[in-house]
Amino acid sequence: MLRDITLGQYYPVDSPVHRLDPRTKIILTVLFIIAVFMASQLYLYVFILGFLSLAVYLSRLPARMIIRSIRPMRILLVFTFILNLFFGTGETALFRIGPVVIWQEGLMNALHFTLRLIFLVMGSSVLTLTTSPVTLTDGLETLASPLKVIKFPAHEMAMMMTIALRFIPTLVEEADKIMKAQTARGADFESGNLMARARAMVPLLVPLFVSAFRRAGDLAMAMEARCYHGGEGRTRLHVLKIGRGDVVAFLVMAALYLLLLLPRWL
Repeated sequence: MLRDITLGQYYPVDSPVHRLDPRTKIILTVLFIIAVFMASQLYLYVFILGFLSLAVYLSRLPARMIIRSIRPMRILLVFTFILNLFFGTGETALFRIGPVVIWQEGLMNALHFTLRLIFLVMGSSVLTLTTSPVTLTDGLETLASPLKVIKFPAHEMAMMMTIALRFIPTLVEEADKIMKAQTARGADFESGNLMARARAMVPLLVPLFVSAFRRAGDLAMAMEARCYHGGEGRTRLHVLKIGRGDVVAFLVMAALYLLLLLPRWL
């Protein structure tokens, strides 16, 4: 399951999506998240799926990587679906099995929340898979730079968020190594029920936290050795520019919003 976590990974290929300005991709991701919550009918998710499929196709990402990003959340997805299905209320009953009643409104809510979670994870994975950590930092800092007027630490905020995303794959790889080492010594992480598996993961947390703090200390020492002092006076090798592809991407997003809002207007 640990290998299925794709958040924070970068897939280096040459594609139209990779060449987009990072600010464009960040804004489009936020707009995509808003669009997911704007879908009020189930058939509208077809347009969202089409937009996401177009982004994956143009980015030349393997479809298995996008699908794999959902696997770590399968328990949460099942729990969300069951919780909304059996504990939702409504006016139209679909099934009655003793005291258990499945309402049509509960089924619709279960489908809505489950699909929203799936699309949110997939959309976020496309952003991190097509944007390098350095470029993502520059995009976040540029978007947050107007807040410097109120003394907001834009550069530090962007750096912390990017480092956190960058270290997710590293910590996942470290956890996988620790699990293999403990399995070779007789630890069992697979058998038993859900609670037993959760208790078996406790010995994994201590060495993982120790490794994380050690890596954080090494990173801080390396940044100090390179005279890092924040964003003051910092220059960039590549200057961010909005190109023709970014304009086309915003037009495609506008078309998606039009398709989502058109049923409400009609």
